[in-house]
Amino acid sequence: MPTRSFRLPRPLRPVRLSRSATLGLCAVPVAALLVVALLVPLPFTVARPGPTANVLGGRDGQQVVDISGAPVRETEGELRMAAIAATAPDVRHGLGDLLDGWFRTDRTVMPTDAVYPGGGSVREAERYNLREMEKSQHTAVDAALAYLKRDPERVKVTLDLAGIGGPSAGLPLALGIVDKLDGDGSGGELTGGRSVAATGTIAADGTVGPISGAALKAQAVARDGARVFLVPESNCAEARAELPRGLRLVPVSTLDGAVEALRALKGGGRVARC
Repeated sequence: MPTRSFRLPRPLRPVRLSRSATLGLCAVPVAALLVVALLVPLPFTVARPGPTANVLGGRDGQQVVDISGAPVRETEGELRMAAIAATAPDVRHGLGDLLDGWFRTDRTVMPTDAVYPGGGSVREAERYNLREMEKSQHTAVDAALAYLKRDPERVKVTLDLAGIGGPSAGLPLALGIVDKLDGDGSGGELTGGRSVAATGTIAADGTVGPISGAALKAQAVARDGARVFLVPESNCAEARAELPRGLRLVPVSTLDGAVEALRALKGGGRVARC
């Protein structure tokens, strides 16, 4: 029987692409992913320095701290609280917006849930922040009157921040009550007649807690004239990150410590720095 010979096919030779061609092929899917990332909304909020308010003065025609049932001291200095201004919870940002905010010193990119823990719509977020502010106001009154050993049945304190929400005004409100009722305890103002600022949540026992947006709030109070900013000790590193020139950061952990720090600053004593 005659034999048949079979010729095996030649193996395929690998195609060698130039470096530029390889990079071009890789760039296509990468570019597609970037386009998607730029267009798809991400769950982040862009925040910037917001308004400040002098808790020793008035806002929209109303005293921020109004006291009856006890003598109230006249004050010339300022004690400012600060807020951040953030995009609404229903605003969705693409990657381009977030990158712009990330590299700017006057902007901060934050998870939406961190700014609006109540979630939901704009109305729900506003309601949540106002509830937190109301709780903070009640606690600030309790902490200040307990520090001063004043009877809450005889001293009535009304607080009005004209709709500024959030709990971070607890410390400055408590300090404002102390200054209006007792000053520095020696006949003078707790602020020393200067413009100072403070931020921090507060508990009824006077414990000062952390807040969000410390660096932006530092920029806000410096913009509005404060030269000293009392911040929760746990927020020191954040507040120092983009510290405005001429603003001194003082770490505090209790209302008692905050009062002592302001007294020491007034008298030229030694005070801790962040």
